[in-house]
Parts: sequence; structure tokens; C-alpha cells
Amino acid sequence: MLNMRRRDFVMLLGGAAAWPFAARAQKEPARIAFLGSGAEQSSAIFVEAFRQGMRDNDLVEGRDYVLDLRWAEGDYARFPALAGELARRHPALILATTISAVRAAQRAAPTTPIVMTSINDPVGAGLIASLARPGANTTGTANLVQDFTPKLVELLRTTIPTATVIVALFNPANPSNRKLMDSAETASMGVTFQPMELKTPVELDAAFTAVAPQRPDALLVMADATLMDMRERVVTLALRHRLPIISSYPEFTDAGALIGYGPSRRDNYRRCAYYVKKILDGTKPSDLPVEQPTRIELSINLKTAKILHISIPDSVLARADRVLE
Repeated sequence: MLNMRRRDFVMLLGGAAAWPFAARAQKEPARIAFLGSGAEQSSAIFVEAFRQGMRDNDLVEGRDYVLDLRWAEGDYARFPALAGELARRHPALILATTISAVRAAQRAAPTTPIVMTSINDPVGAGLIASLARPGANTTGTANLVQDFTPKLVELLRTTIPTATVIVALFNPANPSNRKLMDSAETASMGVTFQPMELKTPVELDAAFTAVAPQRPDALLVMADATLMDMRERVVTLALRHRLPIISSYPEFTDAGALIGYGPSRRDNYRRCAYYVKKILDGTKPSDLPVEQPTRIELSINLKTAKILHISIPDSVLARADRVLE
């Protein structure tokens, strides 16, 4: 009888120990909606950066979460429909990659937590109340590109002192791009800016053809998720027209831009996983201050400089965080 009791007791302990693991196995992964502005293939490096951030926070895809991705493919008019589709699937939270995406998600899912990924001036855009106290259901990461744009102009003039006409490629659907234009013109240093609108990706070739006769000296790519997504095409056309590119995205330099100066977009996506972890653990978005980048990278592509017969000054090379050869 004593042996029987001991056996039953051991079995009882074993079952009790297994309960938490059984409960964990039965728990469904959290659905994380991802509202992207570009296309799946060209945005893959940023999605992978987010996945890496999730792994860093001990969150495993398939076990702890599943990604529900939607892509606007450069057409910002699609955001309301895509956001509505995602909201109807009742995600645990929504990741949104540009101002228009965040705004569409806020309207479609006013009570669902929203995490912003590297947004230009989210306070000025009216997406949050303040960086320290975002309020409502939205938090995440912002960037400081409006502060870096004048520095880009300075770096260009230091590198190419003869540059006097710069084409500024911007997305009119992005409300922050006009502010960035104003920021660049404030620090123009004798440079004339020629705006180059790109409303949809299909207009890119025509846009370059239109500005080519003006013989500009360089191309400034404004910070916009869709333009970032099109970096390969933008660089190819710019090199065809012998135009050096400067951008506030270091990742543009990897694609062939001459100079990049700004925060790493991949780092910001990776950091968004911290917010996802906090929210899944029960923290309210309104209690999570919006973060701005702490690391600014100057990257230079010497291969592009060689193609365009541009000599990078030693003073600029000495300041570079990354040089591509």
C-alpha cells in the first residue's frame, strides 16, 4: 500500500510539472500583422532584421508568433484596404512602416497596439502625442532624418565642391518629405534644388528622363519607405545618368549610392522587436516611449566614386563608419 501511494505521488508530481509545458504547447502563436509600403523581395532585409530582433528577445517564429504580411508595393492608396484586411484577422499588434501605413492602421484598428518602424517625425505627423508619452495605441521607433538632411548637403558639397544643382527625389504621398525638402533648402549653401516627384514606382524611368536635360550634379533621395524599397532601380538609373546619390539611409550605399548618412533602418526594425515583446507581455503602447536612434552612420561607396570619377576627400573618409570598396 505504501509503495502504491509513493508511485501515485510521483506520478502526480510528474503530471503537475508537465502542466505548464502542456499549456505552453497549446497556446497559439500571436498573430503579428505587418503593413509594408514596398514589395516583399526588396523589403526582405528589413523583415529579416525584425525576425532577428525577435530571436534576440527569445521569441521564435511559429512557436511564439506568426507574421501576417501585406505589401502596398509603393501605392499608398492601398493602405486603408490592407489595414482593414489585417484588422479583420484580429492581430495581437500591427507593425506599420510609413506615416500613411500607421495612419491607416490607427483608423482600421483603433484599439489594436501599433508599432511604428523608423517613422519620420511622428509627432509632427500627428501620429502620437509626444515621444515620451505617445498616448493611445501607438508607439515604436522614430528617426531624426530632418536633422541629418542638412548634414547630407554639407557632405556633398565637401565631396563635390562644384555641385550647384541637386535633384531631390521625394514621394508626395509622404507628408514628411516636404519638410525634408525645406530642411535641405535651409542648408542649401548656394545649391539649387530641383524637385523630382515620384507618385508611383512605375513613374521612375520617366522621372529620370524628365530631369536629365537639366544636367544636375547629384541626386538627394529623401527618406521614404517606398524610395528605400526601390533603391536598386534608383541607383541603376542614377548611375546611367552619371548622378551621384546621397541618402539618409546607409542601406542605400550598399545598393550603390555614393554617400549615406543617418540611422540604420535595419537597426530600427530590429529594435521594434523590443516593443513587440513588451506588448505581448502586457505593457500598454501608451506606456512605452518612442525611441530615436542613438547611432548615426556615415557610409561611403568607393566603387561608385571610381565609376563616377569622384575623389573622396581624406577628411570625409576619416569620418566614415563604413567604406565599401
